[in-house]
Amino acid sequence: MKVAAAIAAIEAARTSGRLLAPLPATVAPATVAQAVALQHALAASRGHLPPAGFKIGATGGRMQAYLGISEPAAGYMSAVSPSEAVFTGAIRPGVECELAVRLSRDLPPAPCTRAQAEDAVDALAAAIELVENRTTDFTKIGTPTLIADQFFHRAAVVGEPVTGWRALDLPALHGTLRIDGADEDSGFGRDLLGHPIDCLAWLAGSELTAAFGGLRAGQWIMLGSVIPVVWLDRPCDVEVDFPPLPPVRLRIAELARPAVP
Repeated sequence: MKVAAAIAAIEAARTSGRLLAPLPATVAPATVAQAVALQHALAASRGHLPPAGFKIGATGGRMQAYLGISEPAAGYMSAVSPSEAVFTGAIRPGVECELAVRLSRDLPPAPCTRAQAEDAVDALAAAIELVENRTTDFTKIGTPTLIADQFFHRAAVVGEPVTGWRALDLPALHGTLRIDGADEDSGFGRDLLGHPIDCLAWLAGSELTAAFGGLRAGQWIMLGSVIPVVWLDRPCDVEVDFPPLPPVRLRIAELARPAVP
């Protein structure tokens, strides 16, 4: 893999407004290890170290089936926005119905149990991930390239944090995604690897976390979507509701019109 050439190709696709086509074999990352090393290099080149947090994708069975993969993947997040955020210029955007946690202490890059992960969590919140299909065809682009390009991530929006989350039955939490007030799809916390906190434990022991030197106090972790991504074709208002957590909302005010190479 040629790191400089891969970075240039990914950045050129973003800045030019053109969709990312499959990279040449001499440039594209061929393994997850190469992909996370490239993602870290991209974060460093953008001045995003340390990141604001990480998103975990494909933690639900329906999402894995949709993407055609058998395990989760993750990407760094440069920023986290509060509820009611407004976005413009999204490239072929989609939204996801998520739970997110804020860390109260560092987690080292090492195998992690659910109990160890729980001990590191300060707060829980309902969340929306704004993703983008920045590729000509994500089924042909290759999972390592998708990971290198932050695994579809564009932005994270979190609701009001709840610090008394330990009193909740996380697997039983029921989340609903609404578009312009109409229910679109819903799922449960148990759809995320069986238990949402198991997603954080997976991330702590992942190759991505090792590449970034571990997870840090204050970072937000998006635990994955309980539903398959909902792609948007128009400006709209989006809401995710996981009672009894406060709901979270965002507005897509304008969509970009990317060029196909």
